[in-house]
Amino acid sequence: MASEAPAKRQKSAKDVPYSLVYWPGIPGRGEHVRLALEEAGAEYSDTAFTDGGIDEVMAFVQGKAPDDGINPPPCAPPILKHGDLVISQTPNILQYLGTRLGLLPGADEDPDALYRVNALALTALDGLSNEPHDCHHPIATGLYYEDQKVESKRKSEDYVKNRLPKFMSYFERVLGSKASGDGPWLYGGRLTYADLVLFQCVDGVKFMFPKAMGKLEKDGKHEKVFALHKAVAERPKIKAYLESPRRQKYSSGIYRYYEELDVEP
Repeated sequence: MASEAPAKRQKSAKDVPYSLVYWPGIPGRGEHVRLALEEAGAEYSDTAFTDGGIDEVMAFVQGKAPDDGINPPPCAPPILKHGDLVISQTPNILQYLGTRLGLLPGADEDPDALYRVNALALTALDGLSNEPHDCHHPIATGLYYEDQKVESKRKSEDYVKNRLPKFMSYFERVLGSKASGDGPWLYGGRLTYADLVLFQCVDGVKFMFPKAMGKLEKDGKHEKVFALHKAVAERPKIKAYLESPRRQKYSSGIYRYYEELDVEP
């Protein structure tokens, strides 16, 4: 019986649009999923832009979504629905989409590509997404920024001096490695979802810490990372998306701009 469930899910998901469940008003972690779907030209819906979408988000967050008897309840958005499948966690969703949307080398071509690409995506999310978020919420996510401003300043000063250059230098090294291949991409000489993740992370940090990122760009030691950011932004479908209303502005999500935190390394 266990072997029948995956077959049923695959059949039900065929030709079915994807559905992204995420908060309205902020790019957030859902943006990594959107970029993958947009680059692939996939058909999808997004609760950030649908009537009553916030109700669906809250139903999942509050544990009020119906138990379908198949999927474990997600903990938090982003959530992807596709056929009978309901999954959460950004890198998990990207792995699922990567194999289906051509954002990974094929398994017959490079059977270990998924693990290498996923490691790159996870590293970008760790150092250029999760850590920047902690710069404005270093004590507790349940507290307002105003309740932890002193700690936020200390955290931000350390981040832009030590952590940000470390991760930017790491990805510069990756892009200069033989595994990167030809062109501006992280792995195998072709665009993968890891490139989209790194683009979004760099883009967000540029918004959050413009002085620090401006200095890093000017010093010329991370040319390949900034070139990748530009190359992704210039891809036709991504460019069209970035110029559309679907690309939400940074505000109170992961990447926030506070003048007092905009320090130079």
